[in-house]
Amino acid sequence: MSTIGTGYDLSASQFSPDGRVFQIDYASKAVEKSGTVVGIRGKDCVILAVEKIITSKLYEPDAAGRIFIVEKNIGMAVAGLVADGNYVADIARQEAANYRQQFEQVIPLKHLCDRVSAYVHAYTLYSAVRPFGLSIILASWDENDGPQLYKIEPSGSYFGYFACASGKAKQAAKTEMEKSRFVDLNTEELVKKAGEIIYRVHDELKDKDFRFEMGIVGRDTEGIYQINPTVLTEMAIKAGVNANEEDDSGDEAH
Repeated sequence: MSTIGTGYDLSASQFSPDGRVFQIDYASKAVEKSGTVVGIRGKDCVILAVEKIITSKLYEPDAAGRIFIVEKNIGMAVAGLVADGNYVADIARQEAANYRQQFEQVIPLKHLCDRVSAYVHAYTLYSAVRPFGLSIILASWDENDGPQLYKIEPSGSYFGYFACASGKAKQAAKTEMEKSRFVDLNTEELVKKAGEIIYRVHDELKDKDFRFEMGIVGRDTEGIYQINPTVLTEMAIKAGVNANEEDDSGDEAH
């Protein structure tokens, strides 16, 4: 069967003869064009790291951020369309606030994923709307459940992960991740790994400038989700630059 829609791609509510919804496939293409996002889960913390590609030198450093705080101990990173990411982050915050108001406690990450993924899925059912061009990675930590990491796909399906990646270098990042056993790593080691992965998968030929950004939550942050904490971010960048230099010197030696 053809991979081109040929009339079956005009609406998100229509299946093609071979059982595909082309609008969801196209939403996944939007994710693949985005800078890489990785989530890694350690012994007592979770890190979300982002390769934020700088398309103009006129932007302020924190413009078009792709990491969000949803609840005091829950963070979210997105690969894909930034405007869609802002919208879904707002929905996630509303769901978290509703749960807190109703039950007087922080929403468990599994429940939040259920609610946000149901919302994302609803946008794949009707011809009047389009699917979100987003892959959403959610991370949290608390005393009871420890570190948790989930990823929601553009179709609305979601899974729990030890480590996951989205964006243009997703496959390269997965290859890097499969070399390590993250569940045994402490916060400092995990931060360095996050920096190494993002710097190694960055394609300098296609995208020259990028900014490394990260969010972290865990025992060392006292269960508070933090975006770009100065000391840890600098540590990750230093580890990433060193890893790149080692790779370059290794290539020259060969």
